[in-house]
Amino acid sequence: MTGRSFRMRRVGRLVPGRPQAAGERRPQRVARRGTQPKVVALGGGHGLSASLAALRRITGDLTAVVTVADDGGSSGRLRHELGVLPPGDLRKALAALCGDDDWGQTWARVIKHRFESRGELHGHAVGNLLIVALWEQLGDHVQALDLVGKLLGAHGRVLPMSAVPLELQAQVRGHDPDAPDDLTTVRGQATVALTPGEVQSVHVVPEDPPAVPEAVEAVLDADWVVLGPGSWFSSVIPHLLVPELLDALQQTRARRVLSLNLAPQPGETDGFSPQRHLEVLARHAPKLALDVVLADAAAVPDRESLTDAAKRLGATVELAAVASPDGSPTHDPELLAAAYDRIFRMHGRIGPWR
Repeated sequence: MTGRSFRMRRVGRLVPGRPQAAGERRPQRVARRGTQPKVVALGGGHGLSASLAALRRITGDLTAVVTVADDGGSSGRLRHELGVLPPGDLRKALAALCGDDDWGQTWARVIKHRFESRGELHGHAVGNLLIVALWEQLGDHVQALDLVGKLLGAHGRVLPMSAVPLELQAQVRGHDPDAPDDLTTVRGQATVALTPGEVQSVHVVPEDPPAVPEAVEAVLDADWVVLGPGSWFSSVIPHLLVPELLDALQQTRARRVLSLNLAPQPGETDGFSPQRHLEVLARHAPKLALDVVLADAAAVPDRESLTDAAKRLGATVELAAVASPDGSPTHDPELLAAAYDRIFRMHGRIGPWR
């Protein structure tokens, strides 16, 4: 990392074992009766925020593992100027974990507040500056984020997925309209998220980035791991490109839920069916098995094809009404919380959690 010297704590290698094949059943972690489930949610941006806003309503043992490839806006400026992890998605996750009381909602508004000026502060979010200031003061990503969470009264913990800032690169077919069959390398999360053409695959630079040890430990110790919703190629799949984190996802005894988006994302997943989302995820992590695929019933025109695609990953499909009642392609926190709660109870084979 340039510009700053942070204390890096590489996690040791996981215990060797035979990798799990997609669809293979494995020993499951079963929480004790009367306890809350330990839940780890992976993603970034607004998709992860929606998942966290729902999950904090049903468990008090919640950890967010957040992508660190953002290179746009305030995060991108801080990243390039100071050589730090992009703080924006971490800030959004912390805001989503704020409570519904006056304290929580006040702090959620404060850390999301952006300055408007004609100078260098224009566009910077207060929370981004606070997080970076604590990184500089403490020299430790995790300790600083834990301190911000304590200040906010966050209902959970927020961790970066990697200890170094990552550059996202995508292979895009038809990026050049004059050469619709050619593949072009597109660089940067902000660019990938809005790129014309069809994204074929993504990878990160540097390759084989170090995972944050606490993130790996959280996945291995979880009862449930939730992946998605969110920008598929720029927020969801990047977690599978950190080798130690992918190893943990494959070896954990936790059950794994994939939460699908409500609609294709313009540019990144234009024209994608729900089952296509599963297919590209499997292409990036062919040995990763799932247990449950959660989708909004109204967003699945072909239930049989989605069921078949999920079955190839070892998963069943749960359909529920989780979209906002106003008709926008956003998840309603209460409805999503109810769907997660039902899945945890039905597929955990125990209850009640609380």
